[in-house]
Amino acid sequence: MEKRVKHIVVVGGGSAGWIAAARIAAKNSTDDPDSVKVTLVESAVIGTIGVGEGTWPTMRNTLKKIGISETDFIRQCDGAFKQGAKFVGWTDGTPQDGYYHPLNPPYAATQINLSSHWMRTKGQDDLDFADAVDFQAALCEAGRAPKSITSPEYGGLANYAYHLDAVKFAKLLCDFSVDKLGIRHVVDDVIAVNQSENGDIASIETTQHGCIEGDLFVDCSGFAALMIEGVYGVPFTACDNILFADHALALQVPYERDDAPIATHTISTAQDAGWIWDIGLPTRRGTGYVYSSNHTSHDEAEATLRRYLGPVRAGGPARRIKIRAGHRQTFWVKNCVAVGLSNGFLEPLEASALMLIETAVDFIADRLPENRSAMAVLAKQFNSAFTHHWARIIEFLKLHYVLTKRNDTQFWRDNRSLDSIPESLKERLELWRYHPPTAQDFPYHKEIFSWPSYQYVLHGMGFEANYAAQATSVHDQQLADRCFAAVAHSRKKSLADMPMHRDLLNKIAQYGLQSV
Repeated sequence: MEKRVKHIVVVGGGSAGWIAAARIAAKNSTDDPDSVKVTLVESAVIGTIGVGEGTWPTMRNTLKKIGISETDFIRQCDGAFKQGAKFVGWTDGTPQDGYYHPLNPPYAATQINLSSHWMRTKGQDDLDFADAVDFQAALCEAGRAPKSITSPEYGGLANYAYHLDAVKFAKLLCDFSVDKLGIRHVVDDVIAVNQSENGDIASIETTQHGCIEGDLFVDCSGFAALMIEGVYGVPFTACDNILFADHALALQVPYERDDAPIATHTISTAQDAGWIWDIGLPTRRGTGYVYSSNHTSHDEAEATLRRYLGPVRAGGPARRIKIRAGHRQTFWVKNCVAVGLSNGFLEPLEASALMLIETAVDFIADRLPENRSAMAVLAKQFNSAFTHHWARIIEFLKLHYVLTKRNDTQFWRDNRSLDSIPESLKERLELWRYHPPTAQDFPYHKEIFSWPSYQYVLHGMGFEANYAAQATSVHDQQLADRCFAAVAHSRKKSLADMPMHRDLLNKIAQYGLQSV
């Protein structure tokens, strides 16, 4: 009989390591002494990047599955609510250039595709696509929250994710995992990795704690990729010929006053050689400039970021982060699976980093292999899924650059070059000139970015299409009219009912959310 997988060793801390350890332990550990055990080993010397401050709505389920209350999360992680992203200056760079990619799907998305109907009517009410098909963009523009203080934890009127302090988030996960989930936390440096005769990792050697054996090793060692690259030599597939940004400057800044509004969405503002993120937390803003060093200098990049911020005084110097855009060719080898930065890394344009960690950890925690034979099959499935995920994410990020009409700098001109566009994206764009994106365009895997996301970006950036010429039935037109009317009613009501974002966060800090 094959040996059971009973001891999981996570190498590396930060958000990736602690999400992995907490989810696996919460799902698979019991009071039974023979149940799965989890050990996390992290270095006291190697720090975390600590700038992954945007999540997806998936984080709500992750926190629930781990067992952390939403009130504690908001309070301890300097958390705020995120309802999507606003892209400023991406289409033509004029002062009025901006559109929303909200987290709510278009109204009645499972019943009707509203793209062509919106194109027929957009001249009548002059509403952007996001405003016409859902109310959430209006909430964002007004600075209103997606829920109220009486909403249950992890529930609300609108779909939402979070903005957070990444360092505080890792600490919350660490404390909860050790205190509530029984995870063994080892602070030490890994100095060697030992393999068995069949090539599996048998154990790791640490400086002070000696040999730590395990049955499955989760490589969360970041860019170092101690096991997936250091042991198994899995190559890295770069995509810098598609996505040109290779650096980021991060800077935390205070609000001008204590009661300043807190944006309930990420603000992504295009610049000459990249874009600036702006994330609102209760106590500060997290900002940064993602740029291509082939199109600007490091000094000019910092000057650009500081010009954007204006006279506000930043807390300390800007941190420069090297972006090595791409991913591993394989992600699960033998009994080692890479999660987080050891798996891959891309610019944070659509905040996919933490979501990819959650996706990987969900697979591992929910389908923890019983033995070595099962592990080989699961590894094959995992590798297939993540090869697909990375390709689709790269394609979706590139979409933002391909659709631009900007011609003012070499960066934007180069991004529209045909040889920098993936063939699959070229094919889809040609199709989407005549047929709006639908679920049938993404039939093979559970998609990271589904067709509503493509619609928001295509219509937000003025993609030239002729859907309005498509034939439509009287029934469909009447249904579309009812949908647009329902959205208008929901927009008016939600703007009246939902609290201002900062007011809600202040109440959560004082009273907490209603528990479920």
